[in-house]
Amino acid sequence: MLYYLFEYLEQQFQFPGASLFGFITFRAALAMILSLLISTIYGKRIIRFLQKKQMGETIRDLGLEGQSEKAGTPTMGGIIIILATLIPVLLLAKLENIYIILLLITTVWMGVIGFIDDYLKKFKQDKEGLKGRFKVLGQIGLGVIVGATLYFHNDVTIKEKVSVEQQQEIVAQDANVSPAKLFNGEEKSTKTTIPFVKGNEFDYADLITWISPSLEKYAWVVFILATIFIITAVSNGANLTDGIDGLAAGTSAIIVLTLGIFAFVSGHIVFSEYLNIMYIPRIEEITIYITAFVGALIGFLWYNTYPAQVFMGDTGSLTIGGIIAVIAIAVRKEWLIPVLCGIFLAENLSVVMQVSWFKYTKKKYGEGRRIFKMSPLHHHYQKSGYHESKIVTRFWIVGILLAILSIVTLKIR
Repeated sequence: MLYYLFEYLEQQFQFPGASLFGFITFRAALAMILSLLISTIYGKRIIRFLQKKQMGETIRDLGLEGQSEKAGTPTMGGIIIILATLIPVLLLAKLENIYIILLLITTVWMGVIGFIDDYLKKFKQDKEGLKGRFKVLGQIGLGVIVGATLYFHNDVTIKEKVSVEQQQEIVAQDANVSPAKLFNGEEKSTKTTIPFVKGNEFDYADLITWISPSLEKYAWVVFILATIFIITAVSNGANLTDGIDGLAAGTSAIIVLTLGIFAFVSGHIVFSEYLNIMYIPRIEEITIYITAFVGALIGFLWYNTYPAQVFMGDTGSLTIGGIIAVIAIAVRKEWLIPVLCGIFLAENLSVVMQVSWFKYTKKKYGEGRRIFKMSPLHHHYQKSGYHESKIVTRFWIVGILLAILSIVTLKIR
């Protein structure tokens, strides 16, 4: 909204300073500052409101050290993250941008699912909360919306560089050629990128066109199914990671900031040309959303680090996972998720391995056996005697290493 106001002031009156709002970097920085202020200043008020409404967490006895002390800590703190993200975005972003629209829908959609889950747990005294099948249905619904929009919407396009021979011809004619002339025109495409591969582009249509080229018209089905799987997997991974103070919020901030770098360079034609990567028109606008989201996560950590004054609940964790998945798909870096979101993957796999091995050994030996002392993985380390602050810090360090490795894939192929 402020963006449109200052755009009008600049066009009509050449208002001093109004032109700053035309720069992505300025609006991104302002969005982060605003989200930090909202989450830290108004976060305390939201925590008091949750305490007043008796939204304290009911802690199950899992035999973990310091667990009983957390009983009564307010949950649903994800509301802080959501509000601190949405307000700066609504003020500073171009709201007609399709990528911004999708992220706003994702935030509200997953936030509502998480809120219902937390509400049922607290006020309906239902320890299981929202049934798993309903969560999955919600994730599938979002996947269909996001996948269909990214496939069919006319503003979702890419530009690929011209062939090497054409580049040489263009440069030979004009050594100071504009980077824009080294790219083909905008085109609809289901292409994405694969890390660590020289010819690092992959087209989802190839998954069926090898059978028959005529099947290309059904590529949208493959793309939507892939989108559903990614959104479901990442949102559940974030949900499982939210088990000890500061772990999910800190890890997610590292992941989202990295995706912000990918979004910025992919939406900047000069950087795209220099890095020899796919140029995605209009994607740079989500940098505003990303910096607001990072600011909200960091501001939330002000109250969520050990000992936590508030928990994000499923309201926050499911929303975080959904947002990360949609950003990754939008910037066409979803195949990088196993690396960048390695913490989420490890948490997910630890649960799958634990449950599968327990069921298998119970069936074979009559007694269930465990791989880990407890799952998800962070609880295994708690059972091993590590303090949760040390676990969180070390997981953050691993997350930073994975983020650096992910950024390096821009050049290592």
